[in-house]
Amino acid sequence: MAKLKLPVPPVPPQLKPLPKRPGKVYGPQTPIEHAGEAAATAVGWIDERTSLSGGARWMMFRKVPKGTNWFYTLGSATMFSFLSQAVTGVFLAMYYVPSSTRAYESIRTINNDVFLGEFVHGMHKWGSSMMVILIFLHMGRTFFFGAYKYPRELNWVIGVALLILTMTMSFTGYLLPFDQRSYWASIVGVNINGTGPLVGPYLSDFLRAGPNFGATTLSRFYAIHMLLVPGAIAALMGFHLFLVARLGTTAPPWVRAKSSEQLREEKVSS
Repeated sequence: MAKLKLPVPPVPPQLKPLPKRPGKVYGPQTPIEHAGEAAATAVGWIDERTSLSGGARWMMFRKVPKGTNWFYTLGSATMFSFLSQAVTGVFLAMYYVPSSTRAYESIRTINNDVFLGEFVHGMHKWGSSMMVILIFLHMGRTFFFGAYKYPRELNWVIGVALLILTMTMSFTGYLLPFDQRSYWASIVGVNINGTGPLVGPYLSDFLRAGPNFGATTLSRFYAIHMLLVPGAIAALMGFHLFLVARLGTTAPPWVRAKSSEQLREEKVSS
């Protein structure tokens, strides 16, 4: 049996270019019009060779079920909080030194001497808490709305993996200031991980980068926080969004689907 392929959604009328007025001279006249024509030509040249507009329309212009409300924006809010963490983290990494003797001083320099350093550091620090709150709210909405059921089970599994990676990123980032509070709190967290069955002791040795908590532990946490976890989150988030676009959005549980009789009556009347 051949698989039915859905057509690409059409371009909304609001985005289509308006027809030119009668009597208007064809072609750009002002420098701004010339710049706009050059940009449109460049975009058209790229789209002709990559066909990205079809994929963009497929991702953005989709039908949503009746009853969709603000609860459905929690996933997008979580994604934008991650992007905020990535951008602010890049700026912080320009001044941060992952050394047991210089880490604390580099954080102090960022907060006291760097232009807008305290603002960026505050966005990154409190943004991590906001991301954790948003991802829990998003998963709660998914659970109570029944959006984890067939055929979206794989998307739920990916969401659980994203939750674990988010908690891992928060845990590894907590040590980076390398002050007394973060140092002893990280020791407690690593020891708690060591109590897990089978893999617990190996996980603790991996996080400590050895049998004891030392200078190499900070480098290990920094590499996990900056390179390993963000890359995995970005990859899984892309696959997560693809499945959302591929499978569609679940209607709220209080919105009842039309019965076959109602659909038959609408078909006959039309």
